[in-house]
Amino acid sequence: MSGYLQVSTATATREEAVQLAGSAVSAGLAAGAQVVGPVTSVFWHEGQYGDGEEWQVLLKTTKRRYAELEAHLLENHSWGNPEVSAVPITAGSAGYLDWLDRTTKG
Repeated sequence: MSGYLQVSTATATREEAVQLAGSAVSAGLAAGAQVVGPVTSVFWHEGQYGDGEEWQVLLKTTKRRYAELEAHLLENHSWGNPEVSAVPITAGSAGYLDWLDRTTKG
């Protein structure tokens, strides 16, 4: 088993979230993605406390493809410093993990 990750980012609009998800999956950088939202985010930004509505994008990939996926998200995101974070997928069904491997070959 290679390493598997769930990568997340957020956008201001549903349209941008779907575009980022679609472009990453189409490029083989992620096997699949979900767009969730709207969600309410509370944050510090440029020294100011704020909150707002965002759309969360959750992408499934392998550790092997993470650097390329991160670069893709940063290059195609409308924000100058968007969240791009990853957490390990520590377990999953054999068929699902095999699908992740097959669809992110590059």
